[in-house]
Amino acid sequence: MKRIERIYSYIETNSKNFTKNKLLEIKGFSAQEIGEKLDILRSNVSRELNTLCRDGKIIKIKNRPVLYFDRSSFEEILSIKLPKELEEISDLDDFVKVDKSIGGEEESPFNYLIGAHTSLKNQIEQAKAALLYPPNGLHTLIIGSTGVGKSLFVNIMYQYSKYIKKLQEDAPFVVFNCADYSNNPQLLLSYIFGHVKGAFTGADKEKEGIVEKADGGILFLDEIHRLPPEGQEMIFYFMDTGTYNKLGETDRHRKANVLLIGATTEDPSSTLLNTFIRRIPITILIPNFEERSMEDKLELIHYLLSKEAQRVNKTIRISAESIKALIGSTSYGNVGQLKSNIQLICATGFLNCMNTDKDIDINLNSLPTNIRDGLLNFENKSKDDGQVWNRVPKLLTIKPDGNRTFIETDGYEPPFNIYNIIEDKAFVLKEEGMSDQDIKKYITTDINVHLKQFYAKFKGDTYRKDGLLKIVDKDIVDFAQEIKALAEERLDKSLNDRFIYAISLHFSALFNRIKKNTVSFSNNIKLTLSTINTKEYEVAKEIHKLIEDRYDIAIPEIEIEYLALLLNSIQELSHQERVGIVVAAHGTSTATSMVAVAKKLFEADNILAVDMPLERTPSDILESVIEKVKQIDEGKGVLLLVDMGSLNTFGETITERTNINVKSIDMVSTALVLEAVRKCSLTDTDLDSVYSYLLTDFRGYTNNIHAENDLGDDNVIVTICSTGKGAAVKLKELVEAVTKNIYISSNVKVIPTGIINLNESIKHISEKHKILALVGITNPNLGIPFISIEELINGAGENVLRNIIEGKLTVSSARGEDQIVLKNLCKQTLMEIVTFINPEKIYPLLDRFVKAIEAYLEVQYDNPTKLRIIFHVACALERMLLNNGLVYDSSESELNPKYVQALREANLIFKEALSISLTDDEIYYIVDAINVC
Repeated sequence: MKRIERIYSYIETNSKNFTKNKLLEIKGFSAQEIGEKLDILRSNVSRELNTLCRDGKIIKIKNRPVLYFDRSSFEEILSIKLPKELEEISDLDDFVKVDKSIGGEEESPFNYLIGAHTSLKNQIEQAKAALLYPPNGLHTLIIGSTGVGKSLFVNIMYQYSKYIKKLQEDAPFVVFNCADYSNNPQLLLSYIFGHVKGAFTGADKEKEGIVEKADGGILFLDEIHRLPPEGQEMIFYFMDTGTYNKLGETDRHRKANVLLIGATTEDPSSTLLNTFIRRIPITILIPNFEERSMEDKLELIHYLLSKEAQRVNKTIRISAESIKALIGSTSYGNVGQLKSNIQLICATGFLNCMNTDKDIDINLNSLPTNIRDGLLNFENKSKDDGQVWNRVPKLLTIKPDGNRTFIETDGYEPPFNIYNIIEDKAFVLKEEGMSDQDIKKYITTDINVHLKQFYAKFKGDTYRKDGLLKIVDKDIVDFAQEIKALAEERLDKSLNDRFIYAISLHFSALFNRIKKNTVSFSNNIKLTLSTINTKEYEVAKEIHKLIEDRYDIAIPEIEIEYLALLLNSIQELSHQERVGIVVAAHGTSTATSMVAVAKKLFEADNILAVDMPLERTPSDILESVIEKVKQIDEGKGVLLLVDMGSLNTFGETITERTNINVKSIDMVSTALVLEAVRKCSLTDTDLDSVYSYLLTDFRGYTNNIHAENDLGDDNVIVTICSTGKGAAVKLKELVEAVTKNIYISSNVKVIPTGIINLNESIKHISEKHKILALVGITNPNLGIPFISIEELINGAGENVLRNIIEGKLTVSSARGEDQIVLKNLCKQTLMEIVTFINPEKIYPLLDRFVKAIEAYLEVQYDNPTKLRIIFHVACALERMLLNNGLVYDSSESELNPKYVQALREANLIFKEALSISLTDDEIYYIVDAINVC
């Protein structure tokens, strides 16, 4: 055993003796003692002890002499989690004294948090360590999405500090939202540190800052990522020195003892200065609602319903389906969104039993559509876990408990009593002679307006805008915001953020079509004379000119009509018929994920997802799709977006069985789903026009808003095929896959062309671009490097192409390890020959299968042979899924047993990953195929 290992073993063993005996004291071990016990020189012991401290295995306790203790045992005795960066404790007595005063911590404020012993256990340990750290605690950063409860968590930290006597009972707790003054550093400085009289114009008297107010307590900086760099520098200087000066003073003679706690929804590394982050040693991540355990979710629902039952003094009964819908509908807003939804359904339930002795009954039919759809999300996420279903009670009954105390936090409770509003308005409307049914309709709308206004912060707009920036160029989004402000001023009305999302995606797609010269000048938007003669149409003309001036490109006149229609329809509140959308894709959550993005961007309620695990049969899938089509149809037909295979033929079958007009488009992608939702959000759009546009005009989104003529002298690769279309375009995609994986200083573009007038085409291209290579079926012998399709597929050509692009003088014909062309060609072909297998998911397993055979047989197949084997195996796997395997009709005794054994060994890959095994008959056929190869 090494010397350092002997030393650590001694400390660990003796430290654990205290843990086993549950002693609330810690006896450290000095270097002198360890040296004597282990017969090692003291200087050598000290050197190894310092190494163990840096490795985080032991804790150094500053004392005379310096003592050392096992880190894990230290944490276990005190029931805390020390920060990784902590190597030494300066005041052990402070830790021990605090722990003794707490005892078992039965009354700890943290125990009131739902999830204190489950999903928030580690976070609470971190918080305790931060607060316990002598002398005044460690500055802390709380990270989490909107609505997870960051403010509540910080509030509990403050209560805990008083509970353990680290803070006085009247210690200040100051909350400051950094977004309030983020664009005015001088005002921010004044607000944080205060100012003296005459510091600036209007400073007629001295003012204290929030640091001075928080002296002896906690300063909570919410949305800390909104602090400008100047503000961060001011704060971290104060953290370093504990001193500050007011605005207008020159000397930093003022002192304050303040524990800083920040909260952010953003990634600190991308929004905060590194120098600032380094001064905050504790970072606590609060989990999203989706990451919480089922027990936590149910307890949260019970808790929030109890608050409503007590507030309205009525018993609330809620069905299991409603509970599941609440869980499934809580996504971007987390606990805040859940609270909003519960208040909405309780207010609606209260309206139905107002002025009666009846209880509030909540069932699936009484829920709003957006909450009711959450049941589908719950089912999709939990269908593989039967235990989840069993945890949800069939019926939850909650009675008002007037003695129960609830944790309240600023900003979580609405500034009004929704139930008082309902009662007051119902009384007034009744006096005016309105019927009970009309009163309910009127007040239901009012409930939605009140709650939507208050919970606007839980809509996740920041999240959705960040998601939009991953799809659309920031300049386009910024321009869309400028247009929104212009339209609001001209029309004197408020446009919601859906306008920004819709117009940004539309512009991005439009610029992409202009770039590719595929702009459609046909008009499929039905405008009436009353629409044209409106303010919206005049504003649309103004916006049209702004676009042309800003991007210096010609925009079709029909864009004016589209913009006018968008300005008219985006604020339409009444329900009008729209085209419905159903997305169906293979995989356990592929369709759901794409639909979730669309819902977050557009708050769309006319789109549903159908996920199709590989084990589901085609007939079962068809029934699921039909059910969703019926559910989403509003009378204008349904657009069916599918990923591949026979799903594309479902449209006609569904139309025949349901009499609902259904059009289907395959090769679905997130971009296609977003564009479909954007187009179908217009109530004047019909199914045929949406279908035609997506099928022929839409070419995806792009961040490059410049026209093709602006490409200049970019390097290009020309792909050659018989027509310049079809196969040449496919070849273009394969070559692009190679270029995208090679780092080069300038862009390489791929241009497809046909063999007709090939020399003229090459000459024309070379006038504008530098041609690096030609790839295709024939060599025009123009002195330009040429790679045949065969070379590209077998791997040698791909390596040659890499060398050409990278500018290497040596052109090697050796095959590269990472054969991108083989991979992409294989996936593309698999999409055409298999129906129920996802090529993206199955290709890595097929590739491993081939490599396993090569390793067993000690051979190396060329790429065409690999392709044949992969296609044979993929088809065999699909037959296994359908229980429709082939029967080998020849004698297996004639087959090479070594090959048979090689495939059986490789077959284990599918068994382990998919729980699917090829039958011996299928293996025999594949052996035949390999021998033919």
